[in-house]
Order: sequence, then structure tokens, then C-alpha cells
Amino acid sequence: MSFTPHGKHLIAGEWVESATRFSSSPAHGPTHEFFAGTAELVNRACQAAEDAFWTYSATSREARAAFLDAIADEIEARAEAITEIGTQETGLPVARLQGERGRTTGQLRLFASHIRKGDYLDRRHDAALPERQPAPRPDIVMIQRPIGPVAVFGASNFPLAFSTAGGDTAAALAAGCPVVVKGHSAHPGTGEIVAEAVKAAVEKTGMPKGTFSLIQGGNRSVGEALVQHPHIKAVGFTGSLAGGRALFDLCAARPEPIPFFGELGSVNPMFVLPHAVANRAETLGQGWSGSLTMGAGQFCTNPGIAVVIDGADADRFVGATRAALEKVPAQTMLTDGIAAAYRAGQARFATRNSIRPVLVTESEGRSASPNLFETTGAQFLRDHTMGEEVFGPLGLVVRVGSLDEMRTLALGLEGQLTTTLHMDDADLDAARALMPILERKAGRVLVNGFPTGVEVVDSMVHGGPYPASTNFGATSVGTLSIRRFLRPVAYQNVPAALLPEPVPGTIDSPAAKG
Repeated sequence: MSFTPHGKHLIAGEWVESATRFSSSPAHGPTHEFFAGTAELVNRACQAAEDAFWTYSATSREARAAFLDAIADEIEARAEAITEIGTQETGLPVARLQGERGRTTGQLRLFASHIRKGDYLDRRHDAALPERQPAPRPDIVMIQRPIGPVAVFGASNFPLAFSTAGGDTAAALAAGCPVVVKGHSAHPGTGEIVAEAVKAAVEKTGMPKGTFSLIQGGNRSVGEALVQHPHIKAVGFTGSLAGGRALFDLCAARPEPIPFFGELGSVNPMFVLPHAVANRAETLGQGWSGSLTMGAGQFCTNPGIAVVIDGADADRFVGATRAALEKVPAQTMLTDGIAAAYRAGQARFATRNSIRPVLVTESEGRSASPNLFETTGAQFLRDHTMGEEVFGPLGLVVRVGSLDEMRTLALGLEGQLTTTLHMDDADLDAARALMPILERKAGRVLVNGFPTGVEVVDSMVHGGPYPASTNFGATSVGTLSIRRFLRPVAYQNVPAALLPEPVPGTIDSPAAKG
């Protein structure tokens, strides 16, 4: 099944054009023309989303679950075409796109199953105590309710799982919130065909047309107009620290400030403890190389830093990592801009006297080859920029003099999506000393694994203290992500027939919806 994009925006069920166009910049294959987003299109989409909210938010959980399942079905019906254009636009291999499509449809179906159960509503009930003295207690019910239309920004590095119908969109729709997506210009054709799948699911399940819209491309002002639109009540974003922070500030400066759920990146440090490195230096080095270079290092959970105590075992670990990295061929990066930023990051490391090159390669055009550097703990603590993310297959080994220095380094870290401990049984005391710090610094703590890749399950947390994300209490992966787009409402002395959901223990509860 081949697919040729028409380049239009999807606004409340209609494919529409705009005044200007932009050209796609695929890694290979044909170039296509797309209509560019405008503030006027933003206004149309947001108004349609607000109009749809009154109906969509009142649909039963079963109806919304059927809608999510239908989106997954429609994506699978376009599987070959999605893979074809996705690989052309991003340069990602076929197997990666197929796996990401499975993750995307899998999370849609997981969310459908989750909302059918109803636990996410956190329904609570304190029954009335009319005889209580000195004053009676009223009957109080609490239920989580959808907040309103949500803006979602597509991510460059995940054209499916974090973009048009990705995790943010799926979570908002599961919560009962219409979505307006700002498509990423790195993969507009992929965004269009996925939007086509969502449109088909809207029609199949009878959802309001304004439940979903996609606005393609456009300059920075389009994104600014979206987050500042008064009908938008929350924003989901995956991208750079600079871009995310700018949008976050706009959300906070609105007359009605709204939450900005931004996942902004991380260096995901690993702490390699003494007995682990003594017993498994070569295995750990090989494993790190594989994680560091997966997908050309273009994962937000890419483990860019390894902290190890200096000595012969550290030498073995570094040597094994270098040997493994030397075997990794150049890989295509997602965009020309990302490739240029990777080369700039490499140059930043290569020109510092405080950083020693271990493996330096030349990357040209849209390709990237792995690089490895090392420094001391003292130098790392003096130079804050060493802890900044280089988006790509670049690793930094930090050699510390002791476990105490390792702990000091951990204390100085900024917020992370993940932190990792590599340990053996004999490292338990050292790990115990680090654990309170690591759990305070990150949303996910791993032991004897590598963080690249995120399981879409109930217990997953993909977020962390700033600058990893802008809201440390939220996750953008897993069923808990739905809670971002809900707010608690207390109903006092409200008859059960007026409650939006049945609550166990209330009198004359209506039949369960759906």
C-alpha cells in the first residue's frame, strides 16, 4: 500500500488548505509539499475542540474505549503505508518503525482497557453523618473529570509513539479531552496518514468531529498561538529544553495559566559500582555501547554518562566500550538540524582541555558516528556544561576517585528521566547510599539494565525533576499519564442520578455507564 500525501490540515473532520506551503526534507525518497499552519487554523481547531468537549467529555467510558480501539485498528489498516513514508521521512529502519507502530497501537488499546475498569477516576465517597455533633457532615463524592481541549506537539524522534496519535494524544482522548495536534515538520507525511486513521475512527464511532485536529508545519508563532489559545487547558510536549521552556513560560504567562507537561531530555547517568565493574567490565562496556547507539542515540533515555571509580577496572570498561563503538557504522539522523547539533556537541567536547578523547569520529551530512570521551569527577563538577545533553551517540565516562566522590557527583546532578545502578551483591551498601539521591533526581531508577526503551505499562514513570520534565509529578508514558488531563471535582449532597459516574456506596446510583 503506497501513500502520497495531499499536504492538508485536518480541522474538525475536514481536510483544509492554507496560504503558504513548505517542502518536506526526507532522508530518502520523494519530497512532498505541505500547507503551513496559521494562527487562523489554530483558532478554528481550538473552537471546534471546545464545541466538541461538551459532547465528548460526556461519552461513556466504553464509548471512548471503543474509539481508542478503533484508532488502533485504523492505524494497523495503514501499516505498510505508514512504514513506507515513515522510513523515508526519518531515516529510521523498517524494523524500528514497525516496532514503534506496535507500541502506538498497543498503548491505545491499553488505555482503552484501563478506562473501562474506571479505577483511574479515583472515585471517593464520604457518606453523610446527619447525627454528627456539633455539626452534621454532608455527603461528599469525589471524581476525576476531564479538563478541556489539550494541545499536543509531535516529537521529532518518535514519529508514531510520541506524535500524532502517540501517548499524549491517547491519554487526553482517554481522559475525555479533545486534542489539537501541532504536527512536526520532520515527518508531516507520517502525521497526515495517522491523522487520516484518527479521522476514520471518529467517523466509525460517531465521535464529534472537533474531537481531533492536526495542524501541519508553520513557524514558531503557530505553536505560540496554540498554547496561548484560551480554549486550550493543557499542553503535552516532547522536544528540546529551549523550545519546551519557551512554551512553558508562555503557558505560565497566560491570563489563565495552564499546565505544560514537557518532556525535555536527559543525560540518564549510569553509576557503575566497584564489584560490578570488576566482575563484568567487558559485558557492561558492550551493553552501554549498544544502548548508547540505539537509533543513532536519538532516544530521550539515551545513557550519555557513565560514572566509574578510576583504576584498572575502569580502564577495562572504557576499553570494551570503545571496542564495541568502533564496530558501529554511521547511522542516519532524523533531520539535518539534529545532525548539525550533534556535530556541534561533539566539537564542544573535543575542544575542552578538561575532556580526553577516547574515540573521535567524523560525522557528515545527516549521518552520525559514535564518539566517546572521558573526564575526572573533579572536572565534571566544575563544568556544568558536561552534564548537558548531546542528542546522539556520544558518551562521557566520568572517573571518580571514590564512592564518596561518586555520591557527591550524584548530588550535583540536575533532574533526569532515568538513573541507573550497575551493581553486584557485594555492592549493596554502596547502592544503598546512592539510592535516596538517585530516586530524588529521576523518575525511573534502574538496576543492572540500560534505560533505552520505555515499557508502556501501569507502573511506568517517564518524567522527572526539571529539566528532564516540567512537571515532576507526571508521566508521559503508562496509564498514569491519563491523570494529567483530569481534575478532581467534589460533589456535595448531589443526588446519584446527577453524578457523572456511578460511585460505590452512594444511594440510588445510576446504572454503570457503558
